[in-house]
Amino acid sequence: MAEKQLQTLARFGLHSDEPVLYQSTRSSDYVAALAKLLMENKAFYCNCSRTQLAGQDGIHRQCVTTADPERAAIRLRVDDRTIEFTDGVYGRQHQNLADAIGDFVLKRADGYFAYQLAVVVDDADQGITQVVRGADLLTSTPRQIFLQQQLGVPTPSYYHIGLVRDSDGRKLSKSQWAADLDDEDRFRAFSTAYRHLGQDDRVLQRNFGAAANLERALQHFDAALLPALTTPEPTGNPDAD
Repeated sequence: MAEKQLQTLARFGLHSDEPVLYQSTRSSDYVAALAKLLMENKAFYCNCSRTQLAGQDGIHRQCVTTADPERAAIRLRVDDRTIEFTDGVYGRQHQNLADAIGDFVLKRADGYFAYQLAVVVDDADQGITQVVRGADLLTSTPRQIFLQQQLGVPTPSYYHIGLVRDSDGRKLSKSQWAADLDDEDRFRAFSTAYRHLGQDDRVLQRNFGAAANLERALQHFDAALLPALTTPEPTGNPDAD
């Protein structure tokens, strides 16, 4: 599926400037980041289950059971601070992590590294300065900024883009069995995406081809026109992502 996604991007003239980084090859980097946080007492082992945390509204503020490091998750220790940042689309954002999220998981008890850890470590190692992604991840950003601060790595600027949804308001995704992009009419797909970003698709021409239209799209792109299409939905369980 990953290869198919890269092939789809390439058909629209979108090629990575650097070699593509795969999280499956990055375990040693994630382990090193966790070791640093554990050594500095910024992270800790935890065996608290969701059921056990129900009395705290599912938010981990303190352990309710003794941790066994051999079978435990690793959580980041959150203090009582409000993280603030300015999103390029949705404007000024703020979140008190202690109230809204609590100590969040960096590595699950089953051994899988959490998204929050992987994306922060990967962005830092690649020197990413600007992140553009779906608005459903807007509420994850304060966690990532806090983790960046704890690891001592730079914080990129963020732009969160309104999601593409179906007629029932559900975001188009593979989990909802959304269809692939129409390979028979790439121009229509590209111009629709450009228009979704608030841009004037009249600058694009069907007879130009993918590379020429991409160049024109870049020349005429205006980030100030990016629409905040809907109020981003908050993530559910703080540990789910």
